[in-house]
Amino acid sequence: MAGVCPPDEIMTRLRRALGVSLKAREAGSVSALRSAMSAIGNAEAVDSAAVRPGGTGSPHFAGAVAGLGAGEAQRRRLTEADAVAIVRREAAEREAAASEYERGGRAEEAARLREGARVLMGVLEQGA
Repeated sequence: MAGVCPPDEIMTRLRRALGVSLKAREAGSVSALRSAMSAIGNAEAVDSAAVRPGGTGSPHFAGAVAGLGAGEAQRRRLTEADAVAIVRREAAEREAAASEYERGGRAEEAARLREGARVLMGVLEQGA
């Protein structure tokens, strides 16, 4: 079913591409892949203000919680579409930054960013 799959498949493809990029010592690709993986992880994080801690509380500290799992919060479950949008946004940001670097006369840095964007889009195309 499309859209129901959590981003596990995309994360697997990102990890696989990261391994290849690490072996090939492609710094631009490694940076882009790690950035995309982190962005997906950050999107899964739950707003700490919205989480009400469970547990029994502590008689020694006001507002503290105690007990097994007291500090745990269920992470958000992203859809496949959410993860794809995050990876596309990462690629677009790299393309925009590459254009800025080119305008500034830094073609080498622009090429590194464009390579990262190309790798990210390639990961998305693998699942298409």
